[in-house]
Amino acid sequence: MQPYRIAIFASGSGSNFQAIVDQVQKGKLDVSIELLVCDRPQAYVVERAQEAKVPVFAFRPKEYANREAYEALILKELQDRQVDLVVMAGYMRIITNVLVEPFFGRMINIHPSLLPSFPGVRAIEQAVEYGVKQTGVTVHFVDGGLDSGPIIAQRAVEIHEHETAESLAERIHAAEHVLLPQVIRWLREGRVSMDGRRVGIRL
Repeated sequence: MQPYRIAIFASGSGSNFQAIVDQVQKGKLDVSIELLVCDRPQAYVVERAQEAKVPVFAFRPKEYANREAYEALILKELQDRQVDLVVMAGYMRIITNVLVEPFFGRMINIHPSLLPSFPGVRAIEQAVEYGVKQTGVTVHFVDGGLDSGPIIAQRAVEIHEHETAESLAERIHAAEHVLLPQVIRWLREGRVSMDGRRVGIRL
């Protein structure tokens, strides 16, 4: 098979980034991580990337006139590296059509809820506060809206009695670390099809 090149976008500690790196290093995920894109140069994920010898494009959004300005630079980085798939793994910025249009169907995001419930920030806290009995994680295609793209896969996580946001977050993240590499593997193997909002997985 031809090399399958991915870029990962992240803003924080990068535990999902590390989960992907670990799967690659164990030979369980046949992809080449070409780039980390990070909007916080001091984030711990940058250190993880350096340790894994993954090139980093780190930037400070306030240094640019608008989102389109820095996304144009990111797009060039992705195109220069012939990236096949963009993986949003804890990237905390809404992106514009500068990136969405050229990568639609080749850009995915992981979100810590069972979408369409609890989109946006504080999804874990909202689930606990609302009192739902079950939440989970969702991997979906990015369409430029707020966690609104076609859903590829979901994994449920039960909410225990007396659950806290912190205890739930630990189990949510554990589920993310399994589901995200799995979806990347499906995409790499050509098993995912999309027809409007309906996404099929050939197992």
